[in-house]
Amino acid sequence: MSGNNSVKKHFFLKIVATRTTFYQDMTEEERNTMGQHVGYWTDKQNQGIVIIFGPVQNPNDPHGIVIVEVENSEQVPTLIAEDPGVIAGILKTEFYPMNAVLPK
Repeated sequence: MSGNNSVKKHFFLKIVATRTTFYQDMTEEERNTMGQHVGYWTDKQNQGIVIIFGPVQNPNDPHGIVIVEVENSEQVPTLIAEDPGVIAGILKTEFYPMNAVLPK
């Protein structure tokens, strides 16, 4: 390594709505919040923090995923706490460290 001791860490985030019927019956306000949620993660992607994100089309377990690349694990709870969907109380997020295999 060329003097750079900073090894990036990767995390898998699973985002779920706080009610099972959310995607069928969200209100206009919730729909607007979801737009802000997508904008928030798009901004993080543009900053190079998010590798990929999006909804998972599993009819038995609808959820979204985000894969992040950060300097330290303490950044992850902050990223989650600043998500407009989490702030509004309509989304919950759990996260796990992962050993990402990335192209060279």
